[in-house]
Amino acid sequence: MQSPIQTYLEKLHDQIAANHAGELASYIPELTKADPDWFGICIVTMDGVAYTVGNADEPFTIQSISKAFVYATALADRGKDAVAQKVGVEPSGDAFNSISLSPINNTPFNPMINAGAIATTSLVGGTDPAAQWQRIVQSLQAFVGHDLALEESVYRSESETGHRNRAIAWMLKNFDVIDGDPMAALDNYFRQCSLLVTCRDIAYMAATLANGGVHPLTKERALPPEQVERVLSVMATCRMYDYAGSWLSEVGMPAKSGVGGGIVAVLPGRFGIGVFSPRLDAKGNSVRGIEVCKRLSKDFGLNIFSPGNDPSMALGRIFTGAEAPSRRQPPVALRALLSQRSHLIKYLCLHGFLAVDGAEYVIRKMQSLASQANSFILDMHRVEGLSLPAARLLDQARLGFAQDGIAMVYSRIHNRPAIATPMRRAVERGDRGYLSFEDNDLAAEWCENRILSEMAKTPTQAGRLGDAALFKGLPAPLLQEVEDACRTRVFAKDSQILVSGEPSDDQIYFIASGETSILVPLSNGSYQRIATLSAGMVFGEMVLLGQTTRSASVFADTEVTCWIFHASDMERISGREPQLKITLLENLGRDMAGKLRANMQWIAALG
Repeated sequence: MQSPIQTYLEKLHDQIAANHAGELASYIPELTKADPDWFGICIVTMDGVAYTVGNADEPFTIQSISKAFVYATALADRGKDAVAQKVGVEPSGDAFNSISLSPINNTPFNPMINAGAIATTSLVGGTDPAAQWQRIVQSLQAFVGHDLALEESVYRSESETGHRNRAIAWMLKNFDVIDGDPMAALDNYFRQCSLLVTCRDIAYMAATLANGGVHPLTKERALPPEQVERVLSVMATCRMYDYAGSWLSEVGMPAKSGVGGGIVAVLPGRFGIGVFSPRLDAKGNSVRGIEVCKRLSKDFGLNIFSPGNDPSMALGRIFTGAEAPSRRQPPVALRALLSQRSHLIKYLCLHGFLAVDGAEYVIRKMQSLASQANSFILDMHRVEGLSLPAARLLDQARLGFAQDGIAMVYSRIHNRPAIATPMRRAVERGDRGYLSFEDNDLAAEWCENRILSEMAKTPTQAGRLGDAALFKGLPAPLLQEVEDACRTRVFAKDSQILVSGEPSDDQIYFIASGETSILVPLSNGSYQRIATLSAGMVFGEMVLLGQTTRSASVFADTEVTCWIFHASDMERISGREPQLKITLLENLGRDMAGKLRANMQWIAALG
């Protein structure tokens, strides 16, 4: 099954690719050579999984995206206070190449405009410009996760035409913002903008910031944790040239764009996003890139003001139907079949509030288990709530798994609106919707029935008295005498056979055909099913231990035929054949011990 996020990105790419608005950057001649139809999207999770579509691996020059990461490098090398003396953190409201400084202290407004970026390039650690350049390359490579190459033609083009930036550099020198040679700092700035990256690369750079400064794949720390917040806050307020305020209200993620057509966006603790499309708007931002980020923010509920958790926390225990089978007691033949295949039923216990990243993590885990799965049961008991985008992802996963012959069902939602409402809204028109069960036992039984139906092994023959665990080991003559003492009774579907709390009728019921449910009453007036019994099973046997009231209610799920054996008949036969009572009590003890072990196994599986 293809990931729902991958499917979503492919649809999104197809829709936005039809937008041909915008123009290639022309003030750097080499940038006009880009193919205007290039378009790539990449999303990277906190454990390093990349979802890509389109031209995600097409190289382009990083341009102004480098500003955020060189600023991060300067912070790491010099510290916040030293950098703040030279470069501010206030939005300017001006174009990216504005020749202006703060009127208060004659420093650049922020590191995301050209004046601030040239200044921060000069602040990177190193004994001379050559050493500073090596430090810049090394730092950006740590964010990307591999070596980077310089696009010489773009570097030369920028250098040959960057007269406005030269004016900015000399202005910075005039006001003592740059201490050394301003042309050397400017040359490093031209070089950093000319490094080649891909859409996948910038998504990993964003994911490294989202992951607290640690690259999600290499595990290398690219930025000290105490500086990550500073970088993200400046990206949140000053990132998109003079479109910064609109971006914050419409998208709500720290980001940075470049005139090469790239945009990086960061959702701390959750995702890194990279988009590449070289058609730019009048402000120098990728037209398609902005539209992608708007759609992602809206459709996935991505916003820095929304609470986020480690997505792996969405998933707790995983166990199988072999560890926690349903509590029905099938005939021996079916029991053997289920024991061979019950491991194909996978339980996933979900936790907390499920947002898109948590749902994506759960789906990816199911995909990794799919080769050894027939059914997935998503236990929602500990889920606090569910975002609509996350519900849509899970529903798309349900449909995708169904195409692969794998069922995905839910249990223990318990009519909680915070879960049920978004799940109902996520179901596409015309679809029959999802299956939800009151408890794991019902879900497990449904999954077991699915396995049995696929194996075409449903029995039609009636049960035999000798199949029941209670009568195991009885000599044939004695077993025949018990059968002769039984009377037959048929119960209609949905009828109640025994009532919890009522006096015992001293009768033991053997199911010849059909199925019954054993239910115990709860304090709130409802029932909890504890077992489903089918042909060959016995209920009511606790009268053998002197029980005077019924401890559970029994309902006929289908038409049920029972053979009924009265305790007085047992006493009568045992008077002549003591072996009968001895065997029945021994079998009853073994059966109770087996049920106790099964219940303990359930408790252990549920954690």
